[in-house]
Amino acid sequence: MPGYIVTLKSDSTDEQVAAAKQDAVKQGGKIGHEYNSVFKGFSVTFDEGTVHTLDANEHVEAVEADGEVKTQ
Repeated sequence: MPGYIVTLKSDSTDEQVAAAKQDAVKQGGKIGHEYNSVFKGFSVTFDEGTVHTLDANEHVEAVEADGEVKTQ
């Protein structure tokens, strides 16, 4: 299942974050972790081959593929 990290604009309200999550679920996504200490956002997974329009939400700043991050 492809996973994504959805980052919302820093001035987004809690209600706008909840609406973005609800939009992701309506499109077939499964919400994972909610991020709110460093940035406003959440992780979401979709079934393989699913098309989504998360980045069309006016409060979404970025949608990035979730993956492993390494530091040196």
